[in-house]
Amino acid sequence: MLVVEDELLLALMLEDMLADFGCVVAGPAETVAKALSLIAATTDIDAAILDVHIGGEMVFPVADALRDRRVPFVFSTGFGPSDLATRYPGSPLLAKPYPPEALASTLARLRGADPGDAGHSPP
Repeated sequence: MLVVEDELLLALMLEDMLADFGCVVAGPAETVAKALSLIAATTDIDAAILDVHIGGEMVFPVADALRDRRVPFVFSTGFGPSDLATRYPGSPLLAKPYPPEALASTLARLRGADPGDAGHSPP
């Protein structure tokens, strides 16, 4: 699971939540450049959580790279552009702050599993 988040505390909390779900975390990447580098260097990214505004940049180049590799991703933001759903149909949006249950449910839907099973197997 790739985590792209520039707020250190949020990234650490997200890593803890994902570890509780049994995920292996790549990152966190705090810049678009670092995220793109991780994507290029890693072949086993199965999903990603992307903060929309990362280090003063939009995360769209990362989303495009993941889409090209057919890696599903979730946008995570306190505020995001209104065209996310149009630009990336099928990619859910988690509004910050969100509880672990919302993350688990979203990740389960992302991978096509039963949301009730989200905490029982790695997303």
